[in-house]
Amino acid sequence: MEIERKFLIDKENLPENLEQFPCRQIEQGYLCTAPVVRIRRQDEEYYLTYKSAGLMAREEYNLPLNREAYLHLKPKADGLVIAKTRYLIPEKDGLTIELDVFHEEYEGLLLAEVEFPSEEAANAYIPPAWFGVDVTYSSRYHNSTLSRGTGISR
Repeated sequence: MEIERKFLIDKENLPENLEQFPCRQIEQGYLCTAPVVRIRRQDEEYYLTYKSAGLMAREEYNLPLNREAYLHLKPKADGLVIAKTRYLIPEKDGLTIELDVFHEEYEGLLLAEVEFPSEEAANAYIPPAWFGVDVTYSSRYHNSTLSRGTGISR
């Protein structure tokens, strides 16, 4: 079960020295968006992911792929292949902020996600002051929606 909250971030509010945090280069495409079936390259790791319907909480299953399988499936992705840099920023209570800085078609879009051990913890979370609008309950900001080019205006 994946339980997460998602927030828009204004680039003027980014943490200083962002480059000091570990980051990953991510590229992902969607073979299907209902249900969500995604392929992802994260640095040199490759995955096929299934996600159930839902906004804050939903089932998620990751299966490993090799590079060849990923490259075979990538041209079959519907819509846009999303590219982003994900920074991993330590947060209170042992949590991690995953700050996604989007590239290419969504250049300038910044989203922060925080995953939680329970829905109670997610609902009790008080985000840091540099977070913007909570978009957890807006499917417009799901990567699967963004891949269709129908999420937000670019």
